[in-house]
Amino acid sequence: MGLLISIVVTIVAVVAAFLLTAWRAPDAARRVEQRLSAIGVHDVPSIAAANVELLRGDELSDMPWLDRLLRRWSRSSRFQAFLAQAGMETKPGKIFLSAAVLFTGGYIVGNWLFNEPAGGIFIGLCAGSIPFLTVSVRRHKRLRAFEKNFPEAIDLLSRAVRAGHALNTGMEVVGQELSEPVAGEFRKTFEEQSLGLGLREALHHLAERVPTQDMRFFVTALIIQSETGGNLAEILDNLANTIRERFKIRGEVRVRTAQGRLTAAVLMALPPAMLLVLRITDPSYVNILFTDSFGRWMLAIAAILQIIGAFVLWKIVQIEV
Repeated sequence: MGLLISIVVTIVAVVAAFLLTAWRAPDAARRVEQRLSAIGVHDVPSIAAANVELLRGDELSDMPWLDRLLRRWSRSSRFQAFLAQAGMETKPGKIFLSAAVLFTGGYIVGNWLFNEPAGGIFIGLCAGSIPFLTVSVRRHKRLRAFEKNFPEAIDLLSRAVRAGHALNTGMEVVGQELSEPVAGEFRKTFEEQSLGLGLREALHHLAERVPTQDMRFFVTALIIQSETGGNLAEILDNLANTIRERFKIRGEVRVRTAQGRLTAAVLMALPPAMLLVLRITDPSYVNILFTDSFGRWMLAIAAILQIIGAFVLWKIVQIEV
């Protein structure tokens, strides 16, 4: 019965949060209409609706109170860039709100399962980290996909330059011909230059949106070439070959470290798996860890050591190329 109540409370909290977000969203449309009315433009509901996203692009949340709270956070812009690198148009406020709801639901369920606030906090933290882990995984996949297709983009840009096109036009060609996420990033760079931004600033923005070592090489090469001159097509060809070689070496490193990564995964999964097996086969043997205060402290220390061990093993098997 307690578990059912916990599930119902969690569902109600989630529904209430999204209903509140949906109720607050029309405020932006009203603000657009007021601004248009102030400059003498009337009867333009369609224009206001079309420009809602444009005026709300810098908002961190659809809810004003959460938007004000996040703006006081010094790292809000960095987290917003983190979401952009993951290719997500979700506002940071929705991520934090989802994490808060999941933490609350996890705390209720964990407190009911373990009958201890510590257990509820642990389950709540695990559940609340799901939105952030999702963003991190999507960012990692998107950057890896960009790196895979980046040499092809440089080759296409080099061919466009050899054909007599300007660098800006070559970026437009890359944005039209290649697939995402490479096309979208080059298209944004082309649009920024078309709107009057200098090449150096547009390239810096590109490097911020795609924070990889290959992109830093690319941006540095273009900036130096624009200031000192040289054969741009040849520079791009050499850069594409260098990136391909680095990509090939990275694949070889992953093959050679596959056994180490598998060993690390087994070592990290073994303690919790054994605890689960013993809890199922012989509950009396491990119940003292959950019922005695000293046993709970031992579990907490073991969990902390597991996290530290996972970080150390991950650093060992991650070889930078």
